[in-house]
Amino acid sequence: MNGSLDMIRGPEQHPSRFADYFVICGLDQDSGLEPDRFFGDSLQSTPLDRAYKGTVLGHYPDSVPWNHFDKHAVCMLCLPSGLRFRTQKHSIEPSFHSFVLTKEDGHRTYGFSLLFYEECRNKKICHAMQTLQSMHITELSSGQNGTPPIPRRGQDGHNTRSLPRHFKLSAHSPGAALGYYDYTKDKLLVTKSISLLCQQPYLHAARTFLTNLYKCVPRHPGPGLSLESYVYNLLYNVPIPLPGKSLKFFVPNDEPAKVPLELVIHQPTLPEELPMLDYPLKDVFSWLGVDCVIQLFTCLLLENQVLLRSADFQKLMVVSECITALLFPFSWQHVYVPILPASLHHFLDAPVPFVMGLHAQSEGGNLKIASEANLCYVDIDKQSIQLPEELPVFPHRLQFITEIRDLLNKFKVPHPDKTDNMAINYFNGDIMTSSLTLPGSGFHHPRRKHSLHDVLDWDRPDPEPHSETLQRIVDIVKRTGVNLGDIDSVDKTTKEKILTAQEEYHDTLIFNNALREIFLNRFVQIFSSYEHFVIQPSQDKEEWLCNRDSMHVFDKATFLSDQPAQHLPFLSRFLESQMFASLVDNKVLAAWSELDPNIRVFDQRISQLKQRVGEGIVRSPCYEACQAVTATQKLLEQRLNNVELEAVPPTEILPHRAAYFRSFPLLDGVALNKEPTQSSRRGQKQWKYKMKMIEASGKLQTPQESQSPRPQTKFSTDMSPALIAQANWTFVEKLLKDCKSKTKRMLVEKMGSEAVALGHGGEFLSDVEENTLVASLCDLLERVWSHGLQNKQGKSALWSHLTTYQELDECNDATKSIDPNFLTPALAWCVLRKRLDYLSNLALETEVSPTRGRERHKSSGERKSVGPEHLRPLPDSLIFDIRNVQAMTDIKTHIGYARAWVRLALEKKLLSRHLKTLLSDTALVRSQYKRSAFLRCEEEKEQFLYHLLTLNAVDYFCFTNNYPTTKLPYRVVIFPSRKASAATTTANSWVAISGTLCETNPVSIPKGALEFVFHHRNLGVLSTLRIGHDNTGLSPKWMVEHIVVRNEVTGHTFKFPCGRWLGKGIDDGSTERLLVGALVPKSIDNEELVESCSTPPRCRSPSIPRRITLTHIELQHMLGEAVNAIVKFHYRREPQDGSLTALLCGESGLVPSLEQTFLFGFKSQRLFGKNLYVWDYFVRVKENFEISLLEEMDEYSQRLSRDRRALTENNQRFNILRSYCHLIDQINTCSQALGKDGKFQLFICLGAREHLLHRMLSPMSEARSTVDMYEEISFLRSPQLLTFLIQILEPLDEFHIVLEKSLTQGISSIC
Repeated sequence: MNGSLDMIRGPEQHPSRFADYFVICGLDQDSGLEPDRFFGDSLQSTPLDRAYKGTVLGHYPDSVPWNHFDKHAVCMLCLPSGLRFRTQKHSIEPSFHSFVLTKEDGHRTYGFSLLFYEECRNKKICHAMQTLQSMHITELSSGQNGTPPIPRRGQDGHNTRSLPRHFKLSAHSPGAALGYYDYTKDKLLVTKSISLLCQQPYLHAARTFLTNLYKCVPRHPGPGLSLESYVYNLLYNVPIPLPGKSLKFFVPNDEPAKVPLELVIHQPTLPEELPMLDYPLKDVFSWLGVDCVIQLFTCLLLENQVLLRSADFQKLMVVSECITALLFPFSWQHVYVPILPASLHHFLDAPVPFVMGLHAQSEGGNLKIASEANLCYVDIDKQSIQLPEELPVFPHRLQFITEIRDLLNKFKVPHPDKTDNMAINYFNGDIMTSSLTLPGSGFHHPRRKHSLHDVLDWDRPDPEPHSETLQRIVDIVKRTGVNLGDIDSVDKTTKEKILTAQEEYHDTLIFNNALREIFLNRFVQIFSSYEHFVIQPSQDKEEWLCNRDSMHVFDKATFLSDQPAQHLPFLSRFLESQMFASLVDNKVLAAWSELDPNIRVFDQRISQLKQRVGEGIVRSPCYEACQAVTATQKLLEQRLNNVELEAVPPTEILPHRAAYFRSFPLLDGVALNKEPTQSSRRGQKQWKYKMKMIEASGKLQTPQESQSPRPQTKFSTDMSPALIAQANWTFVEKLLKDCKSKTKRMLVEKMGSEAVALGHGGEFLSDVEENTLVASLCDLLERVWSHGLQNKQGKSALWSHLTTYQELDECNDATKSIDPNFLTPALAWCVLRKRLDYLSNLALETEVSPTRGRERHKSSGERKSVGPEHLRPLPDSLIFDIRNVQAMTDIKTHIGYARAWVRLALEKKLLSRHLKTLLSDTALVRSQYKRSAFLRCEEEKEQFLYHLLTLNAVDYFCFTNNYPTTKLPYRVVIFPSRKASAATTTANSWVAISGTLCETNPVSIPKGALEFVFHHRNLGVLSTLRIGHDNTGLSPKWMVEHIVVRNEVTGHTFKFPCGRWLGKGIDDGSTERLLVGALVPKSIDNEELVESCSTPPRCRSPSIPRRITLTHIELQHMLGEAVNAIVKFHYRREPQDGSLTALLCGESGLVPSLEQTFLFGFKSQRLFGKNLYVWDYFVRVKENFEISLLEEMDEYSQRLSRDRRALTENNQRFNILRSYCHLIDQINTCSQALGKDGKFQLFICLGAREHLLHRMLSPMSEARSTVDMYEEISFLRSPQLLTFLIQILEPLDEFHIVLEKSLTQGISSIC
């Protein structure tokens, strides 16, 4: 039931006004024409095409205490293209757009502006325009002003009657006549704007009010209310509805004589419904399509920089508002400027995440995009998108898109399909889209532009715009499958019910609600258990806020451990975003204050989900469509159809009305600044009470605002030099703070994972999380190098700096000539200074005393010879690493090269050193960066390099693990025995190397060479090396102490101990050995490496029996440690493949431990002058098993037929014996080149894989050969030690052990 507003509201309820200000902007005829310098140099444009400064002509009321009026900002956004002039020959239809003003505290004020042209009757202005026109024509005629003006887009040919007769247009475009003005023949029109500033974005109501108010401007006062009456009523008598309520109020009709038009606005109920969104989501999907929107949505969630471009200001605002509304319950925490005025274009250089909208007709010559590595560029008009590098895929993306498309089809919303213009890739909905930075991802790479500036096409005219109605018809026809050639069927398809404006608005609200519920449902499904991982504080509120940056409030590692692997790339990055941190912060702050409204809605949806699926849910195992649409739609429809409140209708407030003469007048300020006096006493009390609350708090808190302890970056519209300097200093401080926090996080996480590897507990840092942290560091470095850049030369500011440094270094070489066409003036000066320094240093060197020269010569001569005795060190210069990255053929973009270089330098622990070297060239830095740039702030730069230096405390393999397809050089150095007879071999030898990423085929060792280099696809972290030969020639026997393999790009050196003979008739007769490698610490230099390996670690003479010096207690401890290490390995979340080989076959691994165990108590290791090995015992046991199986087969059959229980037990025993014998036969057959120790190693590894080790011990202890070959104290004959041996090996049965291909010799599983 409708009622009076004053009768319904009580003093405890505080409705805010629908509108705070009504604003009129336009030409100040007293100040004259002043060009707007922010729109660039417009001398080549005609005076009509130039932008001029506008001003606020009037705003009503003068001020409100909760919303200070900023004249400069409001005028800049009401007239975002500046003040423009036209003539009657132009198309001068009114246009509408909205905008948003963000205050310093993060509070947003929404603006709605209607732009129109009206005649300029000021003779001074007209004469001034005519004078400018004459000057421009004179300059063109004399050729002083370069090329003729370029006609504006959309201008077609008209008559040229207003041009002077002497001016010829033969060389100009036919449309150029539109750009000229003749005072005697043309009417001069100028833009004017009427606007509303509101606390809530009621788009439909504001647009209707402004449009109809403009239509109410008559020639003379006529029927209907005055303009002041409508404005007064909207400012003072129309409040924002209470939550869960709807309100009817009155606006002007489309004709002055008609009665006022009724409009309905509403306010949702929290937490049952989502916050209000009045912007049409339908339009966003019609303009961009589903795929483009989802990619843009993903970029926003990962806090990339988002730049929108369109020729329509309203499209920029609609896309910005809608895409940020879809983030709910999260909120955008960074720079938000949906319409970027020309005066703020320099903020595109900001090294922070942002959402900015750029008008398509803006001057592009002076625009500088700081870094395109994280930039998502969307051209709304062309339906195209360019994505940042390494963008992960949103979870369940394909099913998500399908659900959205079903909703669009249900509401008959036309949406474009995937087109060739969209730089969007699809690879079965898997982890990554295209990645030109990580070539090893294996995905198809879309074609990317060389630079965003090539894409913007500022001066290229757009194709003729298609009719929106025609486009909608075509989309409907395509969706329904009707033949386009059949015109009749097209006509039938388009015959739909025509909705009124109010019905269409209701339909938009219903669609918005349904689509936003679908997006919210995705977050509910993903984060349904997020509360379990929020770390509640133990401090009070003040202490918690002070130490917020150093505290963990969310258990990210545990949360990620329970997520599907294909979702980790996205989730691990999203958990690092500020919007996620802000939501968790607000959840923690709820312990001391009221819960944030957004989180209340989110928690309520999670509660509904758990009611359906149960409280024990951790995550939804599969995609589940949204089920909350129906309930919230009913609430919305009920509120819209049953209006409970009605505002006071407008009444005339002016007794005498002045004539308007077809122009929108300045309104009566006295009348519009009066507070309502005709309200009841109760109503007056309400408004006064409300004003008190607002004055106390400074602003009215709205349900949509989210309070967070994290600061946000805001832009001021006052562009004074002091404030610009302050903004730059804020960026510098933020970059330094980000560097400190990122390096600290990387250090803590990495050291934590290393502690886990050492068995100290905690959570293991997965490869995905580590790569996410490194990628964020790459992004930070790009932001640092992009800040304050004077002239952008490529998509990556860091890589441009590196390559420029490299080119200057090459120019410093006096033996090389300099190409003068290559150098810019700034770089040429840098080269000249470098040459002068070089000549000066050269002159000083010639004056060195002879004694010093001889000492230098002597010291160089005393160095050891290069070769196997001394591994040559790799260069550690900056230029060396740049050239290595440039040699990576898989990388195609500058951003990719920059990230590869950062990863390589970080892995080599040279990142801080390289950057210090790069920045030491102060002349180069000064030539490329402004004085206010971060890289020219000496103190901050030193702290920045210091924070990066701390990363040297941990080991990263971020380059090795992320470029699997890159071909790299590997240097192999073989250290043979120092005895001359064992140092060489006549056989054809080879090596095969395995790593975490792949393995090589056998690589031939050049005859007589002990050092060689081969190139192969990235092997990853090296794990094993197999060396062997064919035992040919006169002297094939070869004793190898150890082998060293070095990656010639990363510098990682791996040592593979051997200490054994290769050859038949010596040692154990092996011509092939498997060696397990270990990474050599960088603290060990090359000479120490040679000396430490001079004594073979396992060298055993073939004539001396091996003796066991360990006691059974020590052997028990060693075996327990080996098994414990394997168990820990399998309990990690993401174990690395290569590390299991080291745990099995490496020093103190399972194989050496079991070898020592089986050698304990061996009766005789020599028989008739021949060495006995453990493998000999295993072969004899196999013979015993075969005889026992044959002799007892009949007896087993008779016994098993009588005793069912014995049947089961003996079946198990039979299977164990059969498996043992089969495995021994397989090894002897497939491994002819292996010696006895190598076969024993292979048997243990395969036995662990087949879960045979502990099961075979009891039958082996009962074998006849055990009594013959072992003493009573051995593990196989002592009952206590045998029980221990079985129990210690039994836990290995719990794990699925996967062996490297290099270990198995091609023997498949027998299970």
